[in-house]
Amino acid sequence: MSVPVEPQRSIGLFGATAIGVGAIVGGGILALAGSALAVTGPSALLAFTANGVIAIITALSFAELSTAFPQSGGTYTFAKRVLAVGPAFAVGWVVWFASIIAAVLYALGTATFVANGLAGGLEAFGVAAPEWLAGRGMLLLTALVATLASALVLVRSTGGGGSAVSVAKVAVFAVLILGGAWVGLRTMPPAVERMTPFFPGGASGFFQAMGYTFIALQGFDLVAAVAGEVKDPRKTLPRAMLLSLGVALIVYVPLLVVVIVLGVAPGETIQALASANPDTVVALAAQRYLGLPGFWLVVAAGLLSMFSALLANVYAASRIAQAMARDRTLPASLERVDPARGTPAIAVLVTAGIAAVFMLVVGDVAAAGAASSLIFLCTFALVQVLCVVARHRRPKHTGFRVPLWPWLPLFGAALCGGLAIFQSLAVPRAGLVALVWLLLGGIAYGLRFGPRARVQDALAEAVDADLLELRGRSPLVLVPTSHPSNAGALSLMGACIAPPRVGRVLMLNVVKPFSARAPEEMARSLDQSAGVLRDSLGAALRAGARAEALATVGLEPLEEIERVARLYRCATLLLGMSELSDAKLRGQLESLVSRLTCNVALLRIPTGWRPEGIRRVLVPVHGTGAHSALRARLLASLFHRAAPEMEVTYLLVLPADTTPAIRERRERSYEYLMREEAVAPSVIRTRLSDDVGTALAEASLECDFLILGLSRLDRNRRAFSEMTRKLIATTSGAVLLISEGS
Repeated sequence: MSVPVEPQRSIGLFGATAIGVGAIVGGGILALAGSALAVTGPSALLAFTANGVIAIITALSFAELSTAFPQSGGTYTFAKRVLAVGPAFAVGWVVWFASIIAAVLYALGTATFVANGLAGGLEAFGVAAPEWLAGRGMLLLTALVATLASALVLVRSTGGGGSAVSVAKVAVFAVLILGGAWVGLRTMPPAVERMTPFFPGGASGFFQAMGYTFIALQGFDLVAAVAGEVKDPRKTLPRAMLLSLGVALIVYVPLLVVVIVLGVAPGETIQALASANPDTVVALAAQRYLGLPGFWLVVAAGLLSMFSALLANVYAASRIAQAMARDRTLPASLERVDPARGTPAIAVLVTAGIAAVFMLVVGDVAAAGAASSLIFLCTFALVQVLCVVARHRRPKHTGFRVPLWPWLPLFGAALCGGLAIFQSLAVPRAGLVALVWLLLGGIAYGLRFGPRARVQDALAEAVDADLLELRGRSPLVLVPTSHPSNAGALSLMGACIAPPRVGRVLMLNVVKPFSARAPEEMARSLDQSAGVLRDSLGAALRAGARAEALATVGLEPLEEIERVARLYRCATLLLGMSELSDAKLRGQLESLVSRLTCNVALLRIPTGWRPEGIRRVLVPVHGTGAHSALRARLLASLFHRAAPEMEVTYLLVLPADTTPAIRERRERSYEYLMREEAVAPSVIRTRLSDDVGTALAEASLECDFLILGLSRLDRNRRAFSEMTRKLIATTSGAVLLISEGS
């Protein structure tokens, strides 16, 4: 069983801040300032500032969750810890998509600034720029080259490779701002006049500007997406997020002031200039107050900003994919880390490749970009709600803590949700693009990733009490007992199955009605019930379980067990069973298992058997992994809580005439199943025989614990096969028959 190489924590405060700065600073202000100034004029200053306040509130929730769970994956990791694996996949799928689309936009932005720079250089020498230079084909080619370059940088660098670029672009913006301040002090332009009217678009224009420009402050969340590679995460992550936002606001607000005050000619308004030139308003303004060097500074800032944002988004998206692959919600190959460089090379290349496909295939990149903004807003709102839920369920943790909890994160969630609603109304196609991607993810999860993801999630829940606590779950194992001879073993097995600390075991004894009995018989029956429950409860408590006891009255024990299982919403029903030779009892058990929606485990217990005595486990495998998640949960629980010396043998029985090639192919497929399920030392063995029952019976003689799956006749009917009955009758060791709940 191969062990994946874990990424090293190699990113310090400077590197983590550079990731945030690389994603935030530059591209948004250059691309979106024109749209904001066109609809709200000089009050775009307040729009960016208000978005900054919302982003800071959101960053506080990201900081708390990322320090409470300092693993890579960002929003996906938070959702996985607090929600179930299915909703976590949906969150990770759309956040991965949003980062990929953001990478597409920044790759195209890089190509646009390359084209503008080349055109400006040719015109400076008196040569007209050819039309093909700014054509779609040339832009796509340049964007693809930029994406390939970013992937190569990230494959070779564990720190994201963008620190130098981030420093360089901040320096260029500093020159633009300081140059404007110098010009302003010399010329003393009429600042008040240039700022009037301040709200030309009214409240509607102001909120439109906020909706357009919020994405310009997205990027601090990418720091959380790489938390697994950050040194001293509990101190570094909050500082890096807030520092990156602080740098962005220190750049954005003064730059907008300079553009508004110095970037227009006398008698002209910044709103009119932005309306006429929304994409180049910053470049035109810089050229107005600094001349041609101002134009080149904006081109340089644009190139550095777009490429650093491209790096940051591909970097973070690859880490989201890596985290999802670790949980098998994406292909396992994306989890692999290059042992020499410590980077998830496959995840980086796949992410960059998908971005390249979107560049070539998606016709309306603007709608996709709006969908990216919408998804980020929705996930930001979700993260702040998750922050409230996580601290409510586990109030004590040693990481960063949001002040004014829960009101501040709830306020931030409401603000992000409101902007998301605006975005969906303003650009309906954004919601459509996001919906199509979500539907594709649902199909992929249902057909491909879901079963394996549930196995990994079952393993995690079996050994991680914090995970269940954060999800607000306290699984109940119902253990009916009636005979003193097996009560202790059943209760011990129930204690092993129940998750540590948060799981519960309910010992149940069903007493028949007393109406037709003599008082002496009633007393004996009650004494026997009390004795069985006392012994069962004691065994479970000694095993460290949170145990309870319940005695009920019922004419038909199985019907009463079903009633209690439904009433208490038990997660698992653990029943003792006999040899199943009685056809009537067998039919009643089959009917009970088919009606219940919880997991069911039927245990045949030899005399004197105890879970801690398990050494050799036999698991016959066949088909496509039915009951795999439940089997993984049970094996992990037994290994960690009762039988650390156990070894598991997965047995595959093939026809005697199976060719070596087919045998090798089948063994490889089941080896993958074994690696996914097993936490104990495990091997897979193959027997060639046309008599499956005899082969299994012979193999079972070498084990002391046999795990079989209950045959599923259809969606609602489960049954004991003839081969299962024979195995139970001939095997001397303990036998566990399992049926995964629907």
